[in-house]
Amino acid sequence: MADEGVDEEKVVCETPTPGKQSTRIDRWKYDAVRRAILEAVPAAGEGLAFRDLPKEVARRLSADERSRLGSVSWYTTTVKLDLEVKGELRRVPRVVPQRLLRG
Repeated sequence: MADEGVDEEKVVCETPTPGKQSTRIDRWKYDAVRRAILEAVPAAGEGLAFRDLPKEVARRLSADERSRLGSVSWYTTTVKLDLEVKGELRRVPRVVPQRLLRG
């Protein structure tokens, strides 16, 4: 019974990679990183290079969020993949290195 509320505090992050298992992360971590990603990725233009995304996310998190989060890079990648699955982010086609635009 003690685990009933656990699912409400976690977000399932999907990945566009077929066969790759989803990841569950704390809701507050997901919300903080999602907000920072959606602020960092421009709505138009050439988009934001994926390699720059963790740095841009870290700049948009509070010092407390960064210290409690742990690996900004890992959480940024995990949430970014989930946002791609949900259509909130998309990759600029045929561009290397990978660049991102809002959905």
